[in-house]
Amino acid sequence: MRYLHTMVRVRDLPAAVRFFCEGLGLREIRRRDSEKGRFTLVFLGQEGGGSDSPQIELTHNWDNTEPYAGGRNFGHVAYEVEDIYAACQRLVDAGYPVCRPPRDGHMAFVRSPDLISVELLQRGAPKAPAEPWSSAPNVGEW
Repeated sequence: MRYLHTMVRVRDLPAAVRFFCEGLGLREIRRRDSEKGRFTLVFLGQEGGGSDSPQIELTHNWDNTEPYAGGRNFGHVAYEVEDIYAACQRLVDAGYPVCRPPRDGHMAFVRSPDLISVELLQRGAPKAPAEPWSSAPNVGEW
């Protein structure tokens, strides 16, 4: 058995793709539009990970205009990052708040435009606590 992907429903596909690609650094692997089913599937993965690496599937139902309930009930997706401080700064620079800052140099949480919680974990040992992250407060939910 091998893990393939996690699916999340998104209301604004361009905003979701921007968050996961520009904010988190994933890349679009493939996309499928279904005229009959009135939906688009976008599969995203890590740069250089190939089609065998774990992916996130963004599902956009064309006719849905209401926010999806229960984004927090979904739980979260998690990504290991090379430098948690750089990853968080890239997200802030792209306009996304870091909900749970990496005060410990190890873990942070952000949320996508559709309120999907995304956990970021430092690869290897935690980084030494550093400002502005070590004193940054939590923002909202994650």
